[in-house]
Amino acid sequence: MGKRKSKSKPPPKKRMDKLDTVFSCPFCSHGTSVECRIDIKNLIGEANCRICQESFSTTVTALTEAIDIYSEWIDECERVNNLEDDDGS
Repeated sequence: MGKRKSKSKPPPKKRMDKLDTVFSCPFCSHGTSVECRIDIKNLIGEANCRICQESFSTTVTALTEAIDIYSEWIDECERVNNLEDDDGS
């Protein structure tokens, strides 16, 4: 008589680490002062600094995370700074 073959268990699923929701402000450089909020109902994402009251708004999708809004804000700041540097030269 032979033994029954036992089914091997599937490997455990890897847990995704949670992404940050608070960041440092590009204007006042205060750490953890920028908070990002996502309003899926109105498709608006906002990043606000609690210290210097700077803010940024953008459109979002269902896949947008807080880090995406902050990254867009940083990219927009760099784009504006590059435009000012080009005009000043």
